Amino acid sequence: MAVKPLSDYSESSIRVLKGLEPVKQRPGMYTRTDNPLHVIQEVLDNAADEALAGFGKKIKLTLHSDGSVSIEDDGRGIPFGLHPEENAPVIELVFTRLHAGGKFDKGKGGAYSFSGGLHGVGVSVTNALAKRLEATSYREGQCARLVFSGGDVIEPLTTRPSGGSAEGDRKQGTTVRVWPDAKYFESSVLPINELTHLLRSKAVLMPGVTVTLTVEKTKEVQTWLYKGGLRDYLMQTLNGEPVIPLFEAEGFADTQSDNFAEGEGAAWCVAFTEDGQPVRESYVNLIPTSAGGTHESGLRDGLFTAVKSFIELHSLLPKGVKLLPEDVFARASYVLNAKVLDPQFQGQIKERLNSRDAVRLVSSFVRPALELWLNQHVEYGKRLAELAIKAAQTRQKAGQKVEKRKGSGVAVLPGKLTDCESKDLAHNEVFLVEGDSAGGSAKMGRDKESQAILPLRGKVLNTWEVERDRLFANTEIHDIAVAIGVDPHGPNDTPDLTGLRYGKVCILSDADVDGSHIQVLLLTLFFRHFPKLIETGHIYVARPPLFRVDAPARGKKPASKAYALDEGELTAILDKLRKEGVREGAWSISRFKGLGEMNAEQLWETTLNPDTRRLLPVQLGSFDFIQTENLITKLMGKGEAAARRELMELHGDSVEVDV
Repeated sequence: MAVKPLSDYSESSIRVLKGLEPVKQRPGMYTRTDNPLHVIQEVLDNAADEALAGFGKKIKLTLHSDGSVSIEDDGRGIPFGLHPEENAPVIELVFTRLHAGGKFDKGKGGAYSFSGGLHGVGVSVTNALAKRLEATSYREGQCARLVFSGGDVIEPLTTRPSGGSAEGDRKQGTTVRVWPDAKYFESSVLPINELTHLLRSKAVLMPGVTVTLTVEKTKEVQTWLYKGGLRDYLMQTLNGEPVIPLFEAEGFADTQSDNFAEGEGAAWCVAFTEDGQPVRESYVNLIPTSAGGTHESGLRDGLFTAVKSFIELHSLLPKGVKLLPEDVFARASYVLNAKVLDPQFQGQIKERLNSRDAVRLVSSFVRPALELWLNQHVEYGKRLAELAIKAAQTRQKAGQKVEKRKGSGVAVLPGKLTDCESKDLAHNEVFLVEGDSAGGSAKMGRDKESQAILPLRGKVLNTWEVERDRLFANTEIHDIAVAIGVDPHGPNDTPDLTGLRYGKVCILSDADVDGSHIQVLLLTLFFRHFPKLIETGHIYVARPPLFRVDAPARGKKPASKAYALDEGELTAILDKLRKEGVREGAWSISRFKGLGEMNAEQLWETTLNPDTRRLLPVQLGSFDFIQTENLITKLMGKGEAAARRELMELHGDSVEVDV
């Protein structure tokens, strides 16, 4: 085998991307590249954040004939004095530096308490992907202007008195005009319907703020100013006739709240219809979250708990009917606007909210408000109960049909399997849990309706080179196969999947080296002997927390433990402790290793609860079956030490090692 010279990989091979280079090289990591709407939205969100903070009443967006877009607000204007540490105008830093912005400090002295901007990345991405960007700021009687191209300053900052200029006598605010660079986008045309919807929604969520869209080519002007808010908006967009009047309410934490920061909470409007496609829109600090997230989970949880308690109070549930959250939620249309102090989004384009506290935050306001409303309007409550019960009966009938197609020869289920009550494949899941202690916590903490637990003792057998007919000699593998309800098979076989007992088979092991080893052994088993389960999307890997934070007692709150799934959540937990007045370093952070360390409630909150857990689907990705098979042979084959060594030498530096 020819060995490549070391000079191919030396110190000079490492390249450090400076300034906005990373954005230009990998624009898809920072924005959507199908069209420039998202880079325009970043500027719009800054204008909306000013209005959200109470400093602006007008936002104007203009589509110019030359393809540029300008956004104008009457907020405070971006500061343009020299930054005390960077020795450059602040307005220049905002547009040219990643992770520079005014929204990191969420404390009382911060410029923004609640905002959509978090990473200090947004508008600098717009600048990086623009042929030209002109930024003008009006504040303190001065007008400051500078111009960029491709993220670089081409006309340095100039200032003049703001009164009496050709642009009018504006007192304060910011205007940004941007020419998106077509080479970064599949299409340079802005989707006008999406843009109109976005502007209209900003007006709805900020009653009293005037939002205007002007199209220079057609001279068309649209203006939105809402007083009625969410109810009017939902009524205009609803498909189908509501079964009961729209339920609109809001709730925000005050200074007496132990669990949430002052001002955190949500406003919502919900409608229930029997037909038509449900309309569902959610926002966090005015940012549209098209992929939903934990605030939507909180709304669902609050609606379900309130309706379920109404049904139980009035004894409306027929015998044998089991109500699930989706039975209540299936016919719900809603607009939800959450305010979260330090939201954690998934990815830079912020399509989904990941903050775990948002589930409790929204649910804690929705549930009591709806319970009170239903008990004040009992007839409407009964109609809503009827709708939910009908959905539950339809779902259960569909589940029974699947059951009848199953074979009559049922194997005896393993004794250590703690099964779930439901037979509905769409919701059932089994967790293959490492160790009896974690298995015990999981049994107590799980949702008995839809979650089954199968504890595994010790390391599972490496089955890569085990013949299929010898598999059942191993008790653990026999138990896994019988519990799942599918026989071992090969990649070209057509196994009978009608006996499958769970829609999700989840591997749940510790976040340490041993846990990773067990995970690999189980993945090897499924890939080698149950490949159709991977192909049909039934195998998942649960991501337990990586850190535990022990916080001291503070005020009325006793000492507490919190678990963080990753570095982002760890930062959010520490930020929250600082805001609660905990002295820096008074907490202790430990790298979390064992699921057995957690009690049932903690295990549910971090790893089992569908609203807050991280569950990764197992897929082949860009590899085909043969490529994956060759790779696993090198990793798991008994006579493959030399190939394994070569693999480690080639790729060992790209692996994170947990010591």
